[in-house]
Amino acid sequence: MFEGASFTPLTWTDMLYLAPELALAAVFLLLVAIDLLLPNKFGRTSIGWLTLAGLLASLGLVLWRMLDMNQGGAEAETIQLLANSYRIDDFASLLKIVFLAGASLIVLLALGTVRDDGEITDKGEFFYLLLPAAIGAMTMASSGNLVTLYIGLELLSLTSYVLVGMKRRSALSPEAAFKYLVLGGISSAFVLFGMSYIYGVTGSVDLAVIYQALPAALADYKALVYVGFLFMVAGFGIKIAAAPFHAWAPDVYQGAPTPVAAFLAVVAKGAAMAALFRIMFGAVYFARTGEDADVAGDIFLTLLVMAAAAMLAGTTAALRQKNVKRLLALSGVANAGYLLVPIGVSITIVHSSSFSEFVYYLVAYFFMTIGAFAVFAVVSRAAGHEELKGFAGMYYRSPWTAAAMVVFVLSLAGLPVSGGFFGKLFILFGAANAKAYWLVGIIVVSSVISYYFYFGLVRQMFMRSGAADQPIPVPVTAGIVIWLCAVATLALGAFPGPLMGWIDSVFSIGRDLLFVPFS
Repeated sequence: MFEGASFTPLTWTDMLYLAPELALAAVFLLLVAIDLLLPNKFGRTSIGWLTLAGLLASLGLVLWRMLDMNQGGAEAETIQLLANSYRIDDFASLLKIVFLAGASLIVLLALGTVRDDGEITDKGEFFYLLLPAAIGAMTMASSGNLVTLYIGLELLSLTSYVLVGMKRRSALSPEAAFKYLVLGGISSAFVLFGMSYIYGVTGSVDLAVIYQALPAALADYKALVYVGFLFMVAGFGIKIAAAPFHAWAPDVYQGAPTPVAAFLAVVAKGAAMAALFRIMFGAVYFARTGEDADVAGDIFLTLLVMAAAAMLAGTTAALRQKNVKRLLALSGVANAGYLLVPIGVSITIVHSSSFSEFVYYLVAYFFMTIGAFAVFAVVSRAAGHEELKGFAGMYYRSPWTAAAMVVFVLSLAGLPVSGGFFGKLFILFGAANAKAYWLVGIIVVSSVISYYFYFGLVRQMFMRSGAADQPIPVPVTAGIVIWLCAVATLALGAFPGPLMGWIDSVFSIGRDLLFVPFS
């Protein structure tokens, strides 16, 4: 058995390394006090702007730390805190940038759509509860051991349960919150159960120690290793809404406020993916060679099967959907499958770009998904319902917003020239290089199936007449989100090389994930 390192207290220097997370925590506590002291007659829009300022400040600190670590083109030295419990590395920093940028756009969207929503009674809480959720996502990305990862997971989950139920005057929101709480509890139980088995056979929760201990543990505990990792995969499968663990997603997204649904689709899903990525490459990859290679192969294969099921289940179930929010939820199920592919194909001699493929598609997915939710928010608000027919005649009522939605639909469908096209293309080539040809076929088939329901939106906007001829009002902040996302989606499609090259230049799988030199 391997024993973990003894507890190492934080120093003042360590606190500076944690500045992005501590900044969010300080802003959260400040906003709680402001919300309690501010008279009810005053609006809570100022809390939303302060929340946005806190997220942007944290994003600036992450960028500053990352640039400082990589100055002069030199490889960054990983910063380990609390005996490797918390890691400041390029893997974590890249994903934190995605999470904080996504959360900032979601808050900006909420500032234009939540203010006049009578079903949300506690608007101050709505904004500042996004901060601990963001801290939880950042903690999951930086976790170096299973306990820290679980703490981050629970912080993200608990705040998400509350956020889903914020529409207290809606019958759907409490129901959605209850379903999400129950399924989230089951997910956490699966993850914790799996972690307990891995701890039992290795004697440690530190991923670096687990990496070293598992080969020896396989001699006596191979079955328990399977149980531990497969339970964790199932638990995270629920969190990311991957088939066959996806049934909760349409109901929860439909009942949640639209910005919260976007948060679940982008930040919460991305954080669970980050944790799964770190576990798979920080521990499971231990058995890539030797007589126990079948263990790692079976676990990675499980991810690929789950990815294939998610792609097919998400696209086929969306064919029957008339509710746009539920359709976007099922689109998220399919996209969870695409995001799982770079993790599942692992690293081979001819394929070593899993992380850059994963991050590129995650960035493209977050822009096109937040943009689509932003357009849906303004359209559903104008129509008074969430059905597909609310988009009817949109081109004639709000042509520029319709044009932006076409960009998002093209990207979600994976058509040129868009970020989603190159994201799927990179993933498809990665699967082909890893000789997972059956998966290549499923990626192509699911993408073709998705054309039907994605272009159903286009058909409504351009080929159907709406019940009203009035222009669709677009709040300023929602319009900013829509066009930031549209421009970014087109930019990723027109110039995919710079982002991929930058990711490859700063990220090292051996240094950032495997804890050992990688060759």
